Amino acid sequence: MKREYAMIKGLAITTVWVLDQDRAKEFYTEKLGLEVRTDMTLGEGGMRWLTVGSPKQPDVELTLMVPGAGMDPESAEMIKKLVAKGVLGPGVLTTDDIHGDYAELKARGVEFIQEPQERPYGTEALFRDDSGNWFSFTQPREGGLDMDKDWSC
Repeated sequence: MKREYAMIKGLAITTVWVLDQDRAKEFYTEKLGLEVRTDMTLGEGGMRWLTVGSPKQPDVELTLMVPGAGMDPESAEMIKKLVAKGVLGPGVLTTDDIHGDYAELKARGVEFIQEPQERPYGTEALFRDDSGNWFSFTQPREGGLDMDKDWSC
């Protein structure tokens, strides 16, 4: 029997691995302008559950998590090394004003590894968080993908 509705409604929470939750909280709120949604300890001596999100997108949260809970120590250490090395890119954050917001974030001390550049999907800059994760910071192209231009590298 086929369902008349989608079982998966959307993305609600995703994990961003960080090396220090207090530093990450400061970075994501004070530099990026996100708001704290939850900051609590689960159980006595339990793990810290820290989530942030955009005030303009109340149904999506980033969990700022130090690797360790629910995994073996070797795996946690491997993830920490990958984060610190800067090879993990947790996702794309969007904006309506890439050039203005790029300048504002840069003035706040955000480390950009790529200035805004035109892409088939919009204008994109790349930045790193305080742990080493890199994010695409993109102003989506109106009308969707530009398939008329040669975008070869």
